[in-house]
Formats: sequence, structure tokens, C-alpha cells
Amino acid sequence: MIRYDLVCSAGHEFDSWFRDAGAFDKAAGAKALACPVCGDTSITKALMAPAVSTARRREARAEVPAIPVAAPDPRQLALREMLKKVREHVEANADYVGDRFAEEARKIHYEEVEPRGIYGEASPDEARALVEEGIEFHALPSLPEEGN
Repeated sequence: MIRYDLVCSAGHEFDSWFRDAGAFDKAAGAKALACPVCGDTSITKALMAPAVSTARRREARAEVPAIPVAAPDPRQLALREMLKKVREHVEANADYVGDRFAEEARKIHYEEVEPRGIYGEASPDEARALVEEGIEFHALPSLPEEGN
């Protein structure tokens, strides 16, 4: 797609998008373009300056520091930090059991194995079944940066 600045014979300027340069030529030749102000069908391309990226422009953009749109809420930052510490504590002090979480939680609950802290993954159905059996567990908080 290409965007052209256009002008009618009355001097009204506007722009339009075309599939390619040939599409503009075909439409203009068939008088299929019309000025949105006066309806004139005698349309030509207006003089346009190309957008050329130079080393000097790139350097100038690199020197401009990024400005945040809004300051982060300190309460939100503190909450995020607390959640991160909780997650780090669990990961440092419990055994990772992966997708066997529900199975291992049952063994601990029914005293088939020594009690210990565990963490891992469980499907929604597995989690629902654990709740129905009265097996206590808590979801680890997911942090926004984990999705990046």
C-alpha cells in the first residue's frame, strides 16, 4: 500500500491510499477519484517529501530519553514485590513436582508420604477435585513480567 498526497484543480489537498503506483494512475485516468471538498475529478499527486531515515535522525532519536506515560502506582509496585517474594520463598523451600501436583498433594493429605511443601501445576478439574476432597492448597501468584 502507498499513500499519496493529492490535489484537485481547485487546489484542495487531501490524501488517499492505493495498492501501488499503477492503481493511482488507473483511477486518475478513469476519473474515478474525486476531491472530497468540491467533487473535482481532475486529481494529481501533490509534491511529497520522502521519509528518509538518515544516520543523524537515528542518532537524534537514540539521544531522546524514554518518558513514561504515567508514573507507576507505588502501591501496585509494593504489591508486585510482595508477590514476587512469596513466589521466590515457595520455590526456594518446596519441591517442584510438575504436573504431578494433584497426585502428590493427595499422598501428603492422606499421609502416604512424609509431609513437605510442594508446588507444581494442576488442571482446573484437578484443582476442583482437590477442593472437593478437602485438600488445602493455594495458587502461586503469577506476575505480569512472567508473560513477557
